[in-house]
Amino acid sequence: MGGFLIVFLHHHLKLNYNSFSIFFFYDIMEKRKTGGNSSMKKEISFAKDLMEFLDKSPCAFFAVEEMKARLQAKGYEELQEQDAWDLKKNGKYYVTKNNSAILAFQIGSGEIEKEGFHIIGSHSDSPCFRVKHNPEMSVEGKYLKLNTEVYGGPILSTWFDRALSLAGRVTVKGKDAFHPKSLFVNIQEDFMTIPNLCIHMNRGVNDGTSWNAQKDTLPFLATLEKGMEVEGALQRKIADLLAVKIEDILGMDLFVYDREKAKIIGMKQEFVQSGRIDNLGMAHASLEALLTSKKAKACNVILVSDNEEVGSMTKQGANSPFLKNTLRRIVLSLGKGEEEFMRALANSFLISSDQAHALHPNYTEKQDLTNRPVLNGGVAIKIAANQAYTSDAHSIAVFTGICQKAKQKYQFFHNRSDMKGGSTIGPITTTQLDIPSVDIGNPILSMHSVRELLGIQDHYSLYQIFQEFYK
Repeated sequence: MGGFLIVFLHHHLKLNYNSFSIFFFYDIMEKRKTGGNSSMKKEISFAKDLMEFLDKSPCAFFAVEEMKARLQAKGYEELQEQDAWDLKKNGKYYVTKNNSAILAFQIGSGEIEKEGFHIIGSHSDSPCFRVKHNPEMSVEGKYLKLNTEVYGGPILSTWFDRALSLAGRVTVKGKDAFHPKSLFVNIQEDFMTIPNLCIHMNRGVNDGTSWNAQKDTLPFLATLEKGMEVEGALQRKIADLLAVKIEDILGMDLFVYDREKAKIIGMKQEFVQSGRIDNLGMAHASLEALLTSKKAKACNVILVSDNEEVGSMTKQGANSPFLKNTLRRIVLSLGKGEEEFMRALANSFLISSDQAHALHPNYTEKQDLTNRPVLNGGVAIKIAANQAYTSDAHSIAVFTGICQKAKQKYQFFHNRSDMKGGSTIGPITTTQLDIPSVDIGNPILSMHSVRELLGIQDHYSLYQIFQEFYK
């Protein structure tokens, strides 16, 4: 009936503005019912897989667990650093560090020293809040809140008035002091919130407000009842969830996350909105490209390191020898020597993949004058004179050649000359390994917000580029 009415109006009103508007609205609603543009079935399907990945990855530990599950489902074998490695050509393997970083690889059919490594690097962590030790705080004996500290550089205001929870790693007693047991916990409840101060008590809130991370952003959990014990309240809840004795809990790495699920949004249903797109979007695209890659001559590698948002200066970060040591062990396990390892590096290439900044509809003046990447306009190649990105003429040529071969669009990103930008794992990684590298990323909006925005077409396009890189 609705469709008939639209056709009738269209015929008798001769496509004037009002009839066109009604028809267009009807068309959009129908597309929403059917899951969007039928010509984008592959893109939408891939976006939904990304959304599932994001929802299962409230923090780096769970992201690595999800990646492990996907690798194992495709026949990848887990390696332990403390064991001897016996690797084979065409073999598929992965190794983890700290439960929060992962390196997976498929050994090629060619000679490693001639074919080298094709590496895609990203990171597993995102800006948020980390729970401190002894976190419970009583407010005048009436309220219970948690003591937290800022992790990375989140946009603090975006965290207010949301349903929040906690996820992370808990260590408990093991067989001895040097071998504690790691367990993972996700409190899958609308557990707490960070309440805004009402405008009646903060009249200048819409004129710009600075937030004090020790005072303004502490999560509120509960009202205190008579006899309710404040100290150890969180630990007791964790112990109950994990079915362990509270006295056996030795340490906790817990992070705050937003409970809202990833969503497809937009008039044309062309965007994914979610937390942690920076940088789990890149981790997802590179992982899926590796899992769907065919046998190649080179050794295909993904590295998803941790702690990029706080400088990468950890054993599981990009500035650690984790990647270098693993690549060397691959070469040695194949019966080669140090000379072959150095030759393999000389024949290798690294794609440092992190998100990029898209042109903002309300702040167009913040972009460079001639390089202005847009959502769904293709991957952005990131370039900086201060070498905050590793891209140079050689590596750009290599990457654009791959894009052209994959028949995918690309754009260029530069910061404004009067504005300092960010950096990536690229420059950090290449201090450990002197191999050619390019910095790239999909343009997104709201980077470091609790909810970021990614173009669906961009994500699938980059996946295709990564597939081509691994051929």
